[in-house]
Amino acid sequence: MSTTRPYPPGDLGPESGGAGASAAPTAATPVGQIRRLRLAGTRGAVARGRDFARQALHDWGWLPAASADRRAAAEDVLLVVSELVTNACLHAEGPEELRLRCTSKVLRLEVSDLGAGSPAPRSPHRPGRPGGHGMFIVQRLCLDWGVVRHPDGTGKTVWAELAAPS
Repeated sequence: MSTTRPYPPGDLGPESGGAGASAAPTAATPVGQIRRLRLAGTRGAVARGRDFARQALHDWGWLPAASADRRAAAEDVLLVVSELVTNACLHAEGPEELRLRCTSKVLRLEVSDLGAGSPAPRSPHRPGRPGGHGMFIVQRLCLDWGVVRHPDGTGKTVWAELAAPS
């Protein structure tokens, strides 16, 4: 798993603007908003997850993108959603739920499933070979990612965090 952040997974770190200062969110920043999509037993889970994420990004003001940086950030989110949902479909008995949580600094993606395995980037990564690139892509695009086992022992949640565009 990635260890690129100086603070623990799930902790979104100090607010920007220095100690004691709080950055005022813009009208398009949905501070703390969570969106959920139930995917258990559905067909076309990857496309549904991507469409759901695209609509959330539109509602949150990431799309239509006003700049190349915003467009790239939105495309990264959609790619990571596709990779996480695809992995749940291929390796974990299918996804149960997709959750998106947006703050002024970070967009957190979570895909819950009932699988027992743990995703990991293939090592060594072989770019010329088909397949096996999903978690490598997630690792490269995200600030951090990880796996949380469900307390009842039935499955896990794979999460990834991407920086919100400035």
